Amino acid sequence: MNTVSIVTMIGLAMALAPAARAAELRVLAGGGMAGEWTLLKPKFEQASGHRLEIFFGTTPNLIKEATSGKPFDVAIVPAEFTRDANARAKLTAGPTIDIARVGLGVAVRSGAAKPDIGTADAFKAALLNAQSIATVPASAAGAQVMKAIERVGISDAIKGKLQAKAAPGEIIQAVTKGEAEIGLFLLNVLTAPGLDVVGPFPAELQQEIVYTAAPALGTKEAEAAKALIAFLKSADAIAIIKAKGMTPG
Repeated sequence: MNTVSIVTMIGLAMALAPAARAAELRVLAGGGMAGEWTLLKPKFEQASGHRLEIFFGTTPNLIKEATSGKPFDVAIVPAEFTRDANARAKLTAGPTIDIARVGLGVAVRSGAAKPDIGTADAFKAALLNAQSIATVPASAAGAQVMKAIERVGISDAIKGKLQAKAAPGEIIQAVTKGEAEIGLFLLNVLTAPGLDVVGPFPAELQQEIVYTAAPALGTKEAEAAKALIAFLKSADAIAIIKAKGMTPG
């Protein structure tokens, strides 16, 4: 058994054992995993005795929060967060631990006709034919959506119908209410009541967003932070991640 496996097992044992001293952990988390946390948070709290305060945000908001001087204990964030030197400096040194990944997809209002998006050309036509399109450009996933739109050469053509939302939940709200005809974002977010997932982006345009984890540098709750990360690699957490439409690790 390698060192990483031993460390993971020790951390997992800590996560699942009743806490000798309950910690209050402040967590920075990518908004694209908010749905998963509705199940992960209570399960971890019950198993460990620790309590979580979770700050959800897009990648730019998470970077701003991490570098604001306000303390936090652990980050479970899009990998793009760690590419910002100032934000990465707020995490412990060494490699981060990948928790989950998910690709981009297209959704429409439940019961609405589903456009063909099986190829890059079909995807392009679907967006050109749509009356309105919702996404979150100021996020790691939204940036990849915009790159895909740019790759098929229609950035200018759809500019007038693109609705820039501030958070993933606003995409769901806009599409379910009929305010936007199409939603473009992470597949796990689009798998929501009121929406029908049309499918993933075509293979030649697909990009995955990876959520990765690390304790904060200087946290006073380092052991509890490690226990949370170990819990996210446990069978219970993996089952939730899979059920919500993400791929573990």
